[in-house]
Amino acid sequence: MLALAVVLVLLATTGWTAAREHDAAPGPYAAGVQAWKKDSVAGRQLPDPDGKPGTVARFFRSLSDGQQRRLADRHPLVVGNMGGAPTGLRYRANHKALTEARDVERGRSHDQRLTDEGRQMANRRMHRFESMLEPGRQILAFDPTGRGRAAEVYGDLDRAQRVSVIVPGVDTNLLTFEKSDRPYSAPAGMARALQERQRTAAPGTSTATIAWADYTAPKGLGVDAASGSLAADGARRLGEFVQGLHNPHIALFCHSYGSVVCGDAADDLPDRVTDIAVSGSPGMRVDHADDLNTGANIWAVRDKDDWIADVPHMEVGGLGHGADPVSPGFGARRLSAGGAVGHTGYYVPGTGSLDNFAGIATGSYATVNCASSDPGCLGDSARTV
Repeated sequence: MLALAVVLVLLATTGWTAAREHDAAPGPYAAGVQAWKKDSVAGRQLPDPDGKPGTVARFFRSLSDGQQRRLADRHPLVVGNMGGAPTGLRYRANHKALTEARDVERGRSHDQRLTDEGRQMANRRMHRFESMLEPGRQILAFDPTGRGRAAEVYGDLDRAQRVSVIVPGVDTNLLTFEKSDRPYSAPAGMARALQERQRTAAPGTSTATIAWADYTAPKGLGVDAASGSLAADGARRLGEFVQGLHNPHIALFCHSYGSVVCGDAADDLPDRVTDIAVSGSPGMRVDHADDLNTGANIWAVRDKDDWIADVPHMEVGGLGHGADPVSPGFGARRLSAGGAVGHTGYYVPGTGSLDNFAGIATGSYATVNCASSDPGCLGDSARTV
C-alpha cells in the first residue's frame, strides 16, 4: 500500500491530471503515405510502406538505380522510413526530407501569424534539422510529425557484423535527439560514444551503432511514463526495425523507459539479438528475466546515484513496470557502473558502464566487469557468439 501511495503521489505531481499529448494527428508522413499509395513505377504498384522488409527489399532490387533515386526524391519521407529499402537510399531520402522540413520551419520562424513561442519553436527545429543535415551524418529514419522521430547510424551498417541499437527513454524527441550540453544523455551522443568505444576496444571487429529514437516516448514523468501503452507501440516498432536488419549479431542497449520498450519487444525479436542490456530501468514489464521469453543474455546496470532506484518497482492496475532488473531475484546479469553518475551518466566516456556495453556489443564477454553484488554474472550460460 505504501508503494502504491508513492506511485499515486508521483503521478499527481508530475502530470496525472495534465492533458496527455500524443503524436496521433495526421502530419507530413501521413500525407507522404497517401501520395505513395497513388503512385507507381513502370506501371507497377508500389509496395505497402508497412510491408515486411523482405518484400520491400525484393521490390527495390527489381528497380534500376535511376528508378530507386526517383522514388526517393518523390517520396522522401516514405522511402526514408521504409524497412527493407537500401540503406544508402534511405540516407538520401532522409537528407531530402530534412532539407524540406528545415525550409518549412525557416518559413514558420518568421511567420507573424504564429505566437512568439511558436516562432521560437520553429527556429529550434530549423537548427536541429540543419545539424542533422551536416555532411557525414547517416539518418536512417526521420519523421517531423508532432514531436518527431529519428534514427541515426554510426559506422557502416551494411558491412557490420555486430550492430548495437540504443533505445532511449522519456522525453526523447527531435529536439532532444542530440544535445550540446550533456551530449551523452541524448540518443545521438550515446550511440556515438558506444561506437567509438567499440572501435578502440575491438578494432578488428566490424561494428555499427544506431541511435534509435523512432518511437513516441512519454513526455515527462506522468501517466504515460508510468504505464505501458506507449511502450507497447514502441515495442512493435522496435521489433519491425530489428527484423529489417540483416546483420548476424545485434545487441540492444535500453535506457530508462527504453528498457520497458525492450522488455515488451523481447519475445518477438529474432535469434540474431544476442544481448539486451538495460540501464536505469524502471522495469521490463515482467517479474523475472526468464519471463521475457528470449534466448538473449539479459544484462542490467544501475549506478548508486540514479534516482530510478527510488521509484517503486511494481505493477498495480496497469501502472508501474514490474520487478527491478538489478534485484538479485530478477535473474539478469548485473554489471558494474563504475564512474557513472546519475540517471543519464551511463554512456559517458571513461565509465565502467560504457566499457561494459562495448564488451557486450563486440561479444568480448571476458572483458565485462560484473557488479560487486553479482561477481558471477558472466556464468557458464552466457551466450558466446
